[in-house]
Amino acid sequence: MSLENVKEFMKSCNLEDRLMVFELSTATVPLAAKAIGCSESQITKSLAFNVNDKYIVIAVSGDAKIDNKKFKDYFLVKAKMVKFEEVEEAIGHKAGGVCPFCLNEGVTLYLDESLKKHTHVYPAAGSANSCVRLSLDELQSITNNPTWIDVCKVEENA
Repeated sequence: MSLENVKEFMKSCNLEDRLMVFELSTATVPLAAKAIGCSESQITKSLAFNVNDKYIVIAVSGDAKIDNKKFKDYFLVKAKMVKFEEVEEAIGHKAGGVCPFCLNEGVTLYLDESLKKHTHVYPAAGSANSCVRLSLDELQSITNNPTWIDVCKVEENA
């Protein structure tokens, strides 16, 4: 159902031609990069957290990791990811298909500065075998201009 919701959403944004569905899994950064034929850093990971009993999603570059100090400095709490088995109910997408679109009501989206090194990125599209190619401007625009934050670190040689 999640992929269908994203398909309808992309259609409403006149971006349905950007949606890609693959025979193989794109549930991890390496699998997605291989399927698409892009760098791992162009994959957009959508990470789900529980912050003070509210759910948030942070879209980050595929080669980035949450920097616990930066996260705590920004949100004033320790980073606590949503448990795997709770992701779909909390966020609106199954783990492996979490994306910045069609999130459950009340879920706040943030975009991490790590994405800004690319002009185009590839977030998932609501399933473990789909993605969508978007410019950063398109990503920001269709997700209602979420706040840009800096809570990641990029591993050297990633």
